[in-house]
Amino acid sequence: MPDFASLELCAGAGGQALGLEAAGFGHDALVEIDRDACSTLRLNRPRWDVRQQDLREFSGGSHKGIDLLAGGVPCPPFSVASKQLGENDERNLFPEAIRLVDETRPKAVMLENVRGLLDAVFEDYRTQIANQLSAMGYATAWRLLNASDFGVPQLRPRVVFVAVRRDLSEHFHWPQPSLLPAPTVGEILADLMAAGGWEGVHHWKQRADEIAPTLVGGSKKHGGPDLGPTRSRKAWESLCVDGKGLADAPPAPGFLGMPRLTVQMAARLQGFPDDWRLVGGKTSAYRQVGNAFPPPVARAVGESIASCLRAASRQHVAVAGL
Repeated sequence: MPDFASLELCAGAGGQALGLEAAGFGHDALVEIDRDACSTLRLNRPRWDVRQQDLREFSGGSHKGIDLLAGGVPCPPFSVASKQLGENDERNLFPEAIRLVDETRPKAVMLENVRGLLDAVFEDYRTQIANQLSAMGYATAWRLLNASDFGVPQLRPRVVFVAVRRDLSEHFHWPQPSLLPAPTVGEILADLMAAGGWEGVHHWKQRADEIAPTLVGGSKKHGGPDLGPTRSRKAWESLCVDGKGLADAPPAPGFLGMPRLTVQMAARLQGFPDDWRLVGGKTSAYRQVGNAFPPPVARAVGESIASCLRAASRQHVAVAGL
């Protein structure tokens, strides 16, 4: 039995949910609008209560008092790759997340987004969000975490917002980076690159000797099954990876040139376990992977929140016993 219960918003393909599961959180419900992502969640975890619906239409009343409300609200409103319209972007769901915090009054909140949210242009908006949660009785903090600091073989900075009920907040501490370096692209993907019998994998592994640049999932309005804009593709090229598209299979014997990643390779770079199956065509599956919160990072933050809740519970028991 899980130690704690969570409600997850904009759950996507389950990156954050997997991390929280490993940190000791069960899932009372997961809300996600994308049909393929919902199918991915149901396929891998049939017992999870997956709600395919618009977050704007979801009511949190039946989850009042839950341990954790978590989510990865859409990032395009704050992404440098987009127009950074912020609160004026129709895809901005922070107001819905705050509404659900008010409806559920969880012990803790965890929301993740792109690093662009920390840009100076959004300082007033961040303050507005923090003030709204503070008025509800929460202590809040923003932190930029790099996925590579938690074993993910990818340069993926993500902003994490944590709010903890003020009477519990003294027990929360941000997770510390791993003392071990993240593996390189060559180290983490060599076996998958060799799966089709490609003879050049050893040489490729030596060339792919750094961590990956940030995977770019794109959105339904823009993007497809490739590894991002020109700048990203050049970074992939330095690792001897063709970023102009994704392959259906690993390189075959006799292959010459730079290989492309498969969706499975991208998922491993994101920190998904190899047995996590993705539903949908290549574009949909890659978008689910590229937009995910890496499970190891979600686990690290989830473990910090779980430790906070356990410490607060022990303190309450000790005080009650006096």
